[in-house]
Amino acid sequence: MVDLTALLADLAAESEQLDALVADLPPEGWERPTPAPGWTVAHQVAHLAWTDHVAYLAATDESAFFASVMSAPDPSRLVEDGAESFLAPASALLARWRAGRSALAGALATVPAGQKIPWYGTSMSPTSMATARLMETWAHGEDVAEALGVSRTPTERLRHVAHLGFRTLGHGFAAHGRAVPTTPVRVELTPPAGGDVWEFGPADAADRVTGPALDFCLLVTQRRHRADLGLTATGPVADEWLDVAQAFAGPPGDKREPASRGEQQ
Repeated sequence: MVDLTALLADLAAESEQLDALVADLPPEGWERPTPAPGWTVAHQVAHLAWTDHVAYLAATDESAFFASVMSAPDPSRLVEDGAESFLAPASALLARWRAGRSALAGALATVPAGQKIPWYGTSMSPTSMATARLMETWAHGEDVAEALGVSRTPTERLRHVAHLGFRTLGHGFAAHGRAVPTTPVRVELTPPAGGDVWEFGPADAADRVTGPALDFCLLVTQRRHRADLGLTATGPVADEWLDVAQAFAGPPGDKREPASRGEQQ
């Protein structure tokens, strides 16, 4: 079982890594386009700040959280409108993101044991919420790094993202309107720094996904197309999963096109 205190420390470290990328950017740096269509670096940080804010509401004031959902003028644009509403000059946006993520961490640490936090279409434990925030922070950090031409060194914190990617196998199928498979899938991933393989799922499962942990995390956060990753799928369910994998809540996003035109694995 994941220790919430350690997980929150990893979330803070992931946030600080992204913070270091943007803290000293000149104004034009915040306006750089990122791989997300129509989103600048500022949009990426504003999205994280907005999501931290609504997660804080969910953890501390359910009525206020549900009110924010019901008052959305266009539910289909909830994420886009949320990011837009949090846009501000760089110094103000950065301060807001820092304060919001700190407040959320404090709130998650004090949620009573066994209590679930409402979320969009589901409810989550504090541990699951912290894991989801870490996944999003890492994924949007990848977008920012790509926009800035920076190559980040992957860390062992990716294990949280990989585990979430595995646990959301069924969600990926459902989000794409496909039947959720009952066939078990085994996932075996090589950690960023080497060492013991990260293993998820039954050891005797015939369907398998193997490859680098970084590549798996890029896939389940839809930051790369499977054709550009070193993942191997064995079995029909595992192979289909690589087409629909989605670790984040909500409808499927606009997937990346393959950088190369080679055939998918």
